[in-house]
Amino acid sequence: MGFQIYNWLERYVQEVVSTFGHRIWFIGIQGSYARGEESEDSDIDIVLILDQMQLSDLRRYRSMLNRLPNREKVCGFVSGKKELENWSKQELFQFCQDTMPIKGSLEEIVAKLEIQDVKRAVHTEACRIYHTVCHNLIHEQQKQILIDMYKCAVFVLQAEYFLRSGTYLRRKSELFPKLSGIDREILYIATEMKKKSGKISESLDELSEKLIVWASDLITKYQDI
Repeated sequence: MGFQIYNWLERYVQEVVSTFGHRIWFIGIQGSYARGEESEDSDIDIVLILDQMQLSDLRRYRSMLNRLPNREKVCGFVSGKKELENWSKQELFQFCQDTMPIKGSLEEIVAKLEIQDVKRAVHTEACRIYHTVCHNLIHEQQKQILIDMYKCAVFVLQAEYFLRSGTYLRRKSELFPKLSGIDREILYIATEMKKKSGKISESLDELSEKLIVWASDLITKYQDI
């Protein structure tokens, strides 16, 4: 029998409750396991929010994780409640939408977010993608950087669809039929890049150009937010 995420999460919750008890405000999971798109190589993106966070808590949490199986797969987000509540709202939109709750809820944080925060998230991420892809094309010329930027583009597509429809679609398979044109092409490429057997014939220059043109349009579209 291979790795079972539900068995692992059950053990994780037991350990974290034993370690922090009533101080736990929220536990969740993000990424491919939250979306049901995991592969054998997927990381476990776990979220832990405590009532407050001190250096001693980080040490205890590190020691706790080291006792768990598949430690090498574990990554994620850890924070105090106050810090999360005062995080950049444009980043909180993606954080909350991409997090599947296991213990507790993020609803009180979601309730404070506005449409303008989502628009700022799209604009900021489009700017970052544009700059990174241009820089990579001139200097590093690394495929992995481009893969990472296509991954970031998926969030932008999700946020843009949310702005149009009021619905956030976590799974690429749900989002794909809702898109058209270059948006659909960007999502297709991002999906294929994640597969070991993904078939992409375009060169680094061609793939970079698609992202640059796409991000440039978004930067202009959301310039007045």
